[in-house]
Amino acid sequence: MAISPALLLPLLLFTVFLSVSLHHSTADSYSESDSETSDLVTELLYLRSQSKSGVIHLNDHIVSRFLTSTKTPRPYSLLIFFDAKHLHSKTELHLQDLHTEFSLLSSSFISNNDASSASSLFFCDVEFKESQNSFALFGVNSLPHIRLVGPNVKNPKDSEQMDQGDFSRMAESMAEFVESRTKLTVGPINRPPMLSTNQIAFLGVILLIWAFFFIKKLLTKDTFLHDWKVWLLGAVFVYFFSVSGAMFNIIRKMPMFLVDRNDPNKLVFFYQGSGMQLGGEGFAVGFLYTIVGLLLGVVTHVLVRVKNRTAQRVVMGVSLVISFWAVRKVVHLDNWKTGYGVHAFWPTSWS
Repeated sequence: MAISPALLLPLLLFTVFLSVSLHHSTADSYSESDSETSDLVTELLYLRSQSKSGVIHLNDHIVSRFLTSTKTPRPYSLLIFFDAKHLHSKTELHLQDLHTEFSLLSSSFISNNDASSASSLFFCDVEFKESQNSFALFGVNSLPHIRLVGPNVKNPKDSEQMDQGDFSRMAESMAEFVESRTKLTVGPINRPPMLSTNQIAFLGVILLIWAFFFIKKLLTKDTFLHDWKVWLLGAVFVYFFSVSGAMFNIIRKMPMFLVDRNDPNKLVFFYQGSGMQLGGEGFAVGFLYTIVGLLLGVVTHVLVRVKNRTAQRVVMGVSLVISFWAVRKVVHLDNWKTGYGVHAFWPTSWS
C-alpha cells in the first residue's frame, strides 16, 4: 500500500523524535548508574577514613546499602570479618588476635597500594549482637569466619569463605588468600615494632648496668655459665626447640590448636595437610624426637660406664623399644599429614 506524500513528512519527524528520545533515556540511565556506583565507592572511602586501620564496621543497614541493595557487578569487593564480642573470653577461638591481624592486613593493603587499587577492595567487620540479620544473611554459624564478597556475588551465601588454613598463619596467609582471589597485590605486612624508642633506650641502660656486674662475676668464675647442668639443660632445650618447629610457629604466629568447624566444643591439635603445623602438633613431635635423642645420649655416654651387663642389656632393650615406638609415631603422623609412606625393603644384593 502506498503512503501519501502528505503523511510521509510527519512520519519521518516522529521516527527521528522517537530515536532521539530513546538515545537520551538510555544515556541518562547509564549516567545515573555510574553516578550511583561512584557514590557508593565515595561512601566506602569515607567510612574507611574514619577507622585507624581502615576496617569499616558494618551493621545490617550498611550491609543492605552496599551489598543486597546494589546491582551487580559492583566496582568493589568486600572482605568481611565476622566477630562476636561475647566470645572473646574463649581464648581457643583467637578472635581478638585474628581481628588484630585482619586490621594489619587492611592497613598494609591501603599503604602499599595507590588510590585506584585501594578503592577496589574494602576490609570490613561485623559484630554478632549488633547485626544478627547479617550473620543469618551469610549463613554464618561458627567463628572464626571471614568472607570475600566479589563484585558479581548476588547472594551473600554464595560469597567465598576463607578456610582455617588461610588465616592460620595470620595476616600473611590472609594476604595470600586475597591476592589469589582478587588478583590484587597486598604487599608486605607492616607490623609495628615490638618496642618503642624509649623502651629500647631504657633496656639499653639496664643492660649496661647488668653487664658491669656480670663481667665482674665472670672473672671470678662465679656465674651460672660455669655450671655444667645449665649447659646440659640448654643443649636439651635447643634440641627440642629445633626439632619441634618452634621457630616456624613463632615466625608464622601459629596457634596451639584450632576449633573444629563441625563441633565447636572439640579442639584440633593436628592439622591434616602438608606445609602447615599447629603449635601443639610441633611440641608433640618435638617431645618424641627429644625422647629418642635423650635415650641415645644415655646409651652412648652413661650406659657404657655401667659395669653390670644385665643392667646394660635391660636399659638397652627398653631404650630400643621406646625409640622404635616414638619413631613409629612420627612416621605415622607424617603419613597421615602428607600421604607419603615409609616402607621397609630388602636389598636385592642380600637375596
